[in-house]
Amino acid sequence: MRRKLSKSGGFTFTEVVVASALLILAVVPILRGLTAAHLSSSIIERRTKCLVLAQSELDEITARSIYNYGQSFTRNNTSVDGSYLCNVTDSAAGANLRSIAVSVGYDLDGNSRLEGDEINVTLSTYIAKREAEGIRHKAEEF
Repeated sequence: MRRKLSKSGGFTFTEVVVASALLILAVVPILRGLTAAHLSSSIIERRTKCLVLAQSELDEITARSIYNYGQSFTRNNTSVDGSYLCNVTDSAAGANLRSIAVSVGYDLDGNSRLEGDEINVTLSTYIAKREAEGIRHKAEEF
């Protein structure tokens, strides 16, 4: 009777080792996949934030250009949200037309400079001198 009780319960050491090895072989690829998914998610989140910040900067410049068309909007390495940096290039594209490009990226190396490999998003647009400036000045004369 003693022999039946000892053989009927529990697993042998070999069975435990084999089961553990199979479990490890199954878990390692799953963990690698989860790590890759997390990394991809972080990259997508960073690029999305750069896009939102770039669009916000472009909207702000467009709004300011209505009354300050003659002002230069060029800026370099401006912090827009913590470690996110912004470069703005402003160049003439015609007599009453300017080309504006906003580049936003994450400062990966922490040197407070936005370099080519750190830029995630670049948005470009044209802004034109509006006749509203002339109308506004004429209204102020009256």
